[in-house]
Amino acid sequence: MKALCWTGVGELAVETVPDPALLNDQDAIVRVTASSVCGSDLHLINGYVPAMRAGDIIGHEFVGEIVEVGAAVRRHRPGDRVVVCSIVGCGRCWQCRGDNWSLCENSNPNPAYTETLYGHPTAGILGYSHAMGGFAGSHAEYVRVPFADHGAFPVPNRLSDEEAVFASDAVPTGWMGADQGGVKEGDVVAVWGAGGVGQMAARASYLLGAERVAVIDQVPERLKLAASHCGAATIDYSQTDVDAALREFTGGRGPDVCIEAVGMEAHGTGPQYAYDRAKQALRMQTDRSVALREAIHACRKGGTVSILGVFGGVLDKFPLGAAMNKGLTLRMGQQHGQRYIPMLLERMAANEIETGYLATHPMPLTEGPRGYQMFEEKTDGCLRAVFLPQR
Repeated sequence: MKALCWTGVGELAVETVPDPALLNDQDAIVRVTASSVCGSDLHLINGYVPAMRAGDIIGHEFVGEIVEVGAAVRRHRPGDRVVVCSIVGCGRCWQCRGDNWSLCENSNPNPAYTETLYGHPTAGILGYSHAMGGFAGSHAEYVRVPFADHGAFPVPNRLSDEEAVFASDAVPTGWMGADQGGVKEGDVVAVWGAGGVGQMAARASYLLGAERVAVIDQVPERLKLAASHCGAATIDYSQTDVDAALREFTGGRGPDVCIEAVGMEAHGTGPQYAYDRAKQALRMQTDRSVALREAIHACRKGGTVSILGVFGGVLDKFPLGAAMNKGLTLRMGQQHGQRYIPMLLERMAANEIETGYLATHPMPLTEGPRGYQMFEEKTDGCLRAVFLPQR
């Protein structure tokens, strides 16, 4: 089959690779019909996530049709159209039974990586390096889905592939950002990042009762989409002092909930951003935290900072004093997609959550390297490139 593979830092290629096969009786094989790029993939491509090997298939956000199931699969059969959560969860361990799926204790077959880095192993993630299990990703014609009864969900007929694909990762991640931030009736929310996850976090905030939402970015096309599709106020950080704008937006108090949806390759302005860029380039730190620092400083006293952007290792200049002395609550984590996806598919089918507009650039899988280049460079108004392997 054809697949989009990581071949070295900054390099992707479409290659012919072996078809996936069932490896245990809880697996399913899915014929991929749509697979989206994601900002966290850029951390892999650019060499900031360890344990990538040449030939690894990337991608983790997809929809498709089941073509084969293992003997122990009970909830699915060949022919089912499903969206698959990017997080691999066994469904049986203490964490999965507690609905904390990205903390699964059994799904990562390479636990030594994250156990060494973080003190405990974390869940496996499809297409996200050998540190997260070494699972082949979704930018391919077919993909093996482990623990299929817990990770694959039937798609309502009303949703197209280009809409449903985002229920795999962007929609549940954005929803989790608002949910773990404790967004409630009347809150004012600020979201850093107007990519797919940031847009969904803004929409989720309104659905959970927020009175007003502001989205911070510097890409005009993305800010326009956040305003027109999510109803958010927008702040261009390249033109405006974000802290001053948010104080004005909140009558001087600061947002009740600040959601960071950017992660380890955050962009910004000024000397702190230049400092972060230099240290990351020299591998003296793994992550750039300019957006996170800004969120912590902007958040009102006693507020909550919800962190969705992927951070992989260590960072410098973390404003712990501000977080402690302002009495902030920090909530963070990889998405617990299995907790949210069934509910979100219902909301999407009921037109409460719009996702089709995120797929600005559908294209064949053979154009994968170009799609990622457009996505990273944000050319031609690219919000998300979505690959269609069967076309």
